[in-house]
Amino acid sequence: MERCRWVNLNNPLYIRYHDEEWCEPKYDDQVLLELLILESFQAGLSWECVLNKREAFRSAYDMFDLDKICNYDNNKVEELLSNKDIIRNRLKIIASINNARVFKCIKKEYGSFSKYIWSFSNNKIVYEDFSVTTNSLSDKISKDLYKRGMRFVGSTIIYSYLQAIGVVYSHSRECYKYKDIANK
Repeated sequence: MERCRWVNLNNPLYIRYHDEEWCEPKYDDQVLLELLILESFQAGLSWECVLNKREAFRSAYDMFDLDKICNYDNNKVEELLSNKDIIRNRLKIIASINNARVFKCIKKEYGSFSKYIWSFSNNKIVYEDFSVTTNSLSDKISKDLYKRGMRFVGSTIIYSYLQAIGVVYSHSRECYKYKDIANK
């Protein structure tokens, strides 16, 4: 089976992520929070690096329980910084807590973060060529999230996030999951 070129075929986690998760629509706020936090940790690193640490992140971040993350204090920041199983970047850790708090505000404003994020595409999947790393949608969402106070949410990170949560569908032509964009 042919897959997108970025998939490391020697990594079963990566294959499973590609085959079962990537570009599949997600609406559950806890899943949306998890992927937003993980994507923010990707900045400057590979997704594979983050994905390999996903289970450790789940454990360290209380299974991405929004209320718990919003209540993290300096002691928890220090605990996360000393956890050798996750990415230990102080700025990203502090941003992840801040972003969870903003996420919670958005959730309250819209009824769910899912309603907020999917509203940008009018609740439709955007089919796009695999070759881009940003688009006008990721630019718009990035700008809005930044204005609301989130950090590590540049357009490239948000574009990756939109792919991860299925708002953007962009499997490459050679991939068995490819869908003809012209027919969408």
